[in-house]
Amino acid sequence: MKVVVQRVTEANVTVSNKVIGSINEGLLVYVGFTLEDTEEHVNKMIQKIIKLRIFEDSEQKMNLNILDVKGSCLLISQFTLYADASKNNRPSFTKALNREKASLLYQTFVKKMKEFIPTEEGEFGADMKIASINNGPVTIIIEI
Repeated sequence: MKVVVQRVTEANVTVSNKVIGSINEGLLVYVGFTLEDTEEHVNKMIQKIIKLRIFEDSEQKMNLNILDVKGSCLLISQFTLYADASKNNRPSFTKALNREKASLLYQTFVKKMKEFIPTEEGEFGADMKIASINNGPVTIIIEI
């Protein structure tokens, strides 16, 4: 499993010209699944994300996590995180988990993340438009 975590002041996701998810201060998280991923990977990743200290404390040091700042999360499924363009100019997606299994893991990810922080989501498999204001900018890539 691979995620791209961005600290944002706001973010939203639009499908068919309708905003379906929107947050203010928090994390925009792009989520990609690979062939070996399981629910155990989802649980580990959620713990990593919610404990990630990338928000500034009173001394402007990145020392606080999403729980400390009472932020929100916008989760976006993105199989292209497992694109491989090392051999050709057209990426291969053979390392990405198939649609059915990835959809189930994504829904599990969303459900479990909502147990910890307010969470909005994109629409799995849809053509989504993402708008965000990256705060910092801070962008972290995590792979489990």
